[in-house]
Amino acid sequence: MEQDKIWDYFQNEEIESFEGSYGRLAYILKNCKNKKVLNIGVGGGVLEKMAISHNVDIYCLDPSEKSINKLQKLLGEKKAKVGYSQNIPFKNGFFDIVIMSEVLEHLDNNVIFDTLTDVNRVLANNGKFIGTVPYNENLNEQIVICPKCGEKFHKWGHIQSFDTERLKIILSTVFTNTKVKPKMFISWNVLNWKGKISTFIFYFFYMLRIKKSGLNLYFEGTK
Repeated sequence: MEQDKIWDYFQNEEIESFEGSYGRLAYILKNCKNKKVLNIGVGGGVLEKMAISHNVDIYCLDPSEKSINKLQKLLGEKKAKVGYSQNIPFKNGFFDIVIMSEVLEHLDNNVIFDTLTDVNRVLANNGKFIGTVPYNENLNEQIVICPKCGEKFHKWGHIQSFDTERLKIILSTVFTNTKVKPKMFISWNVLNWKGKISTFIFYFFYMLRIKKSGLNLYFEGTK
């Protein structure tokens, strides 16, 4: 898959690009304590490292062999596997929770449907599918051009944009009790003083319901 080249580069060559994910992942993990959890799309491995300190029985899946090799040293070969979300290499009903945070926007419509179906398969009864996507992203604003071949592409590999209603409709084709809501996640610990000031201003306008760009949609669905 062409997406693999983008994911593999950022996950192994630009790993610092995931430093801003702490706030988002801490929010996701708060309801995962003492649960058996599968994380699909490992990014820089931040969630896996955080999960251990949160007493979460964490497993992970990613197309990047290099990224998974690193996490196998942390989790073991049985818990970190190379693969794709539409063909999950774990048995039926194995997990209490499946997480996909900032992943669905990379997948086309057919792969999303196959992914939701296979996520549902590996979840136990009443298991939860949770995660995030960018909120109402303008995909054209992030288009760049390759200086060698001239091909245009989204610099993060995004091919989908979601609003609250669209994401809820998609999730409801497979899951029940679906919840989708805009959220602002802040990783204060990685911000310098300038970053903290600008983020506080952003958060102020977000609380006034004035600022909507740059947010995420948090979602939940039940098997």
